[in-house]
Amino acid sequence: MAEKKVHRVAKYLGLSSDALIKLLEELGIHAKGHMSTLADEEIKKVKSKISEEKKRVKKEFTRRYTKPKIKEKKKKIDKEAIRETVKSTLAKLEKKEPKKHYRREAPVKIETQPDEKIVEIVEFMSVAELAQALKLPAGEVIKKCMDMGLMASLNQRLDLDTITVLCDEFSYNVKVISAEDQITSTAAAEKSERPPVVTVMGHVDHGKTTLLDAITKLKIAEAEYGRITQRMAAYQVTYHGKAITFLDTPGHEAFTAMRARGAQVTDIVVLVVAADDGVMPQTVEAIDHALAASLPIIVCVNKIDLPDANPNRVKTELAKANVVVEDFGGKSICVETSALKGKGISDILDAILVKAEELQLSAPVESLAKGVVIEARLDRGKGNIATVLVQEGSLHKGDPFVCGAHFGRVRELLNENMQRIEKAFPSTPALVVGFSGLPQAGEVFLATDNERRARELAYQRELMERNRKLTAKSKLTLLDLQEKIKTGESKELRLVIKADSAGSVEALDEKLNEQSMDDVVIKVVHKGVGKINVSDILLAEVTGSICVGFHVGPDANGLDAAEREGVEIRTYRLIYEALDDLRSAMLGMLEPKLQEILIGEAEVRDIFKLPKSVIALGCYLKDGKIIRNAVAHLVRDGKEILTTKIISLKRFKDDVKEVVSGYECGIILENAGDVTVGDIIQFYKIEEVSQNEG
Repeated sequence: MAEKKVHRVAKYLGLSSDALIKLLEELGIHAKGHMSTLADEEIKKVKSKISEEKKRVKKEFTRRYTKPKIKEKKKKIDKEAIRETVKSTLAKLEKKEPKKHYRREAPVKIETQPDEKIVEIVEFMSVAELAQALKLPAGEVIKKCMDMGLMASLNQRLDLDTITVLCDEFSYNVKVISAEDQITSTAAAEKSERPPVVTVMGHVDHGKTTLLDAITKLKIAEAEYGRITQRMAAYQVTYHGKAITFLDTPGHEAFTAMRARGAQVTDIVVLVVAADDGVMPQTVEAIDHALAASLPIIVCVNKIDLPDANPNRVKTELAKANVVVEDFGGKSICVETSALKGKGISDILDAILVKAEELQLSAPVESLAKGVVIEARLDRGKGNIATVLVQEGSLHKGDPFVCGAHFGRVRELLNENMQRIEKAFPSTPALVVGFSGLPQAGEVFLATDNERRARELAYQRELMERNRKLTAKSKLTLLDLQEKIKTGESKELRLVIKADSAGSVEALDEKLNEQSMDDVVIKVVHKGVGKINVSDILLAEVTGSICVGFHVGPDANGLDAAEREGVEIRTYRLIYEALDDLRSAMLGMLEPKLQEILIGEAEVRDIFKLPKSVIALGCYLKDGKIIRNAVAHLVRDGKEILTTKIISLKRFKDDVKEVVSGYECGIILENAGDVTVGDIIQFYKIEEVSQNEG
């Protein structure tokens, strides 16, 4: 007897998968999810039920809305009344009675208020551009600038604050528009169905790229060094006449870096978990990043052909990580595959099409193209090239464009097989040749109507970027969150927790959840074991979280990323200190203090005795970095025995300001005391938090 899957039967009957599952429950037929199968007898029962429902609804409609026809009685004509009316009319005509004139009342005048004068402006307009927008002579704008004490020429560019003041002087209200608003057509383009964009995520060596190989037949893994993905790439396949776009990422850092730049690229996340390995730390990170982006997750349990494969254990571990599959009563579709043997590939594609049908994805086609840069590189023969995923409109060969602070014209369009194409539609990845510079991954790509416009917008964005760097954003600190909680702006304290062991993570998470109150809730966005890395910083930046380290600090790259992105890192060695700080922030009573942030760790390799009883330590920096005047904690056998500070830091014979991991250095500590070879020195940076008078 032939069996068919729930989503195929639903499509045949013209229903959604959820509606069919509810109908099956009414008939007493158990179906776990979209990928469950139905026998012919069960399908007949469903058809019979639908037919009965149609007849019942038709009968009810006929009974309610069909009214019985009532025969109208013909009125009898009164001939005598007609004669009398004719006689009276003729008599009036003979007497020539004057007609009655009616005075027309004068219409009431409604006083209309003058329309508000609104002008659309952008950052860094020139005096000539502002005069054109205000519909005034440029001389008047220059004169007004001089009255304000600003000597401006015709082509001088003004910043946003100056433009706003000038518009106010001319009694105009301002509306600041972005580059996208300037380019976007005013006419609403008709939307059409578009293919889904799927990002494949998961732990390293769980078979993400091998799965893509099985789907695309491109042998991607063989081209990568060590068969591990080193770069981000996009591929498009056709299944049952429908296109699907896949993004292969080297890690969640690239995925979140795009979100950090405001580019929500992905529609669906396929989470690949090895059946023999289970849920690993990077799997949990991938889940947290996907949930933070509010994206639907399709679970792919890979490597089921291995002898020690245990899919049920994987599903149980996923449930603990807040991903409940359909077999366990959740909403996430779960498919078991073997990428190497080619098993379950059609099932994963079916699941993607089902989820895409639920999402009802659409985008305008007949408009200027808008997209996002997936990957960019410098090619010797072609120059600056980038993989662009088109999100709206159509991109044609020869179109001028702007991308971040760069512009250009599409000289060549290539697909993932390096074949030339004439145009790219929504959800289509294309290799674009013709950039004036190398854009960053996640930059918004916009096609324009002419190259001069693209050049102006690129220059305008360059000025904006320069201004942003000069006025770098301040850190989001715990004191800032405290102020927001006090004023009612925020009702949630978001944290990214990292600790030295799994037990410490669970203990800290449990205690923090107990601190939640009715008005303010603590939400742990991500928790893990190990040092605070770049991925944690990017996730904290996107979600507006604070990074909390318990017995761990940031690595060198994480520390640089935190300073660049403006994310606060707080490190603690006692659990009650962390709980007191966060509890006080929630109550609005957090007092400012000096913070110690772990920045590096070194091992003592040798000891040198110098004149005047000075002891120099020959150290090897294992992790992070050392900076001069840092606080040093001497640790022996896991116990802290001394707290002091660095007096001198040298590389060979030269004094240096800092030393990074992987290098040896000479250190002189204040009151070094009893130091032996093999001791560990932890280095902390002191951060002073300004007094909060609120």
